[in-house]
Amino acid sequence: MSDHEQVNNPLHGVKLADILEELVEKCGWENLGEEVNIRCFTYDPSIKSSLKFLRKTPWAREKVEKFYLHVLKRGYSRRVKPEREPGKPRYYKKK
Repeated sequence: MSDHEQVNNPLHGVKLADILEELVEKCGWENLGEEVNIRCFTYDPSIKSSLKFLRKTPWAREKVEKFYLHVLKRGYSRRVKPEREPGKPRYYKKK
């Protein structure tokens, strides 16, 4: 692909390391692990180990890139999980 074909690609020229560092700065490892459920973000996370995994795993890299585009477009605000009664399943019918 030439540069002309990449004009509409917002990720063109952006390094994976820069994407990951920005996400960690904005979201933190814990929230990043919740938003993009990948083990390298939830268990002993580091930039180096995460980059190694993401470079070898296309599906995981795609998830991170999609989340990055979402954060760029809409910003990041941590989702608040609704409270639920102990012992109740997450989803249940109300009578």
